[in-house]
Amino acid sequence: MPDRRLAALTVAALLVTGGLMGSINLLVDGVLRDGAGRWAYGATMLTLLALGASIAARGRVSPRHTFTLVLLGDVVYLVVVLCIDDPLRYATPLMLLFPALVAAWFLELRQLCVHMVVTTAVCLAALWPSYDNPVGLGVQVGVSAGMLSAASLGVFLLRRRVERLLAATETLTRLDPLTGLFNRRYLVEQAPRIWRQARRDGTRVTAMVLDLDHFKRLNDEFGHAVGDRVLGAVARALQGTVRPADVLARTGGEELVVLGLVADAAEAGQLAERLRAAVSAGRTDDGYGVTASVGVAVTRPEDGEDAVASLWRLVDQADAAMYEAKRSGRDRVATAAVPRARAPRPEETTA
Repeated sequence: MPDRRLAALTVAALLVTGGLMGSINLLVDGVLRDGAGRWAYGATMLTLLALGASIAARGRVSPRHTFTLVLLGDVVYLVVVLCIDDPLRYATPLMLLFPALVAAWFLELRQLCVHMVVTTAVCLAALWPSYDNPVGLGVQVGVSAGMLSAASLGVFLLRRRVERLLAATETLTRLDPLTGLFNRRYLVEQAPRIWRQARRDGTRVTAMVLDLDHFKRLNDEFGHAVGDRVLGAVARALQGTVRPADVLARTGGEELVVLGLVADAAEAGQLAERLRAAVSAGRTDDGYGVTASVGVAVTRPEDGEDAVASLWRLVDQADAAMYEAKRSGRDRVATAAVPRARAPRPEETTA
């Protein structure tokens, strides 16, 4: 998934960056403690580089592993402090900003709270040897941990805001602004799911095209404001009638499409009749209403076929049946026989 890959690459980049930057201290005299401290420090930096390379190669990291790596980053800082000769000068708590930012952008709130508690404990343990005065230690820990936690919380809240805006934007791109129904884009997005489910369950897919009768005359006679209210009333009536698993979409003007699964054409016809009756019974608050002509088509999906192309072939068949309902007097249901798709003959492609 793209989000997991982004998380993996971000964590990997921070690990490698931290390992490379930290490795510079191995080349500077007087920074690291001699003996075991230098070896422990070098092993820690090598571990960071290895972890970063491994995560980048896999290209994915789970939320649980991200949480573990964030806590590992806190522990690494503590190890660095123990290996540094002068921690206040060469290992300030600012180093914890790396895990803090990762935690803020990729963890959930409960995990972030755990990380902030761990950050405070790590700051206390790291700064303890450098202060004789408990008051000074408390102030420094409070300032360092408080700033890190505030930065984490701020980035976390910004992330949540961005996520909400993206979700709202994505929802709007799938909805018809006038009726609140789904639009053509959402219908296309749902086609592969419906075709897979039909093949798995051994059922058929039905498309029902509804076209409101004499809607242009209604607009011309009473105005577009009345027409818009009628469309809203129709949308509400249909939303209360379609089954929860059906997809109801406005595909343009006064035309609506319902896509769903049925056992056979008889069941599809019964559903279409319920939709027709719901439109006929629907009224605006001031009493305006319309009827609808409904065309029905049914198909049994086959393995390997393109769901989206099959969707539009099915909708075309239902659309043709809808026009037959119009010619037969309107406010009625007509069912089309849907032939299996075949490759065009050479003479048809050149006609």
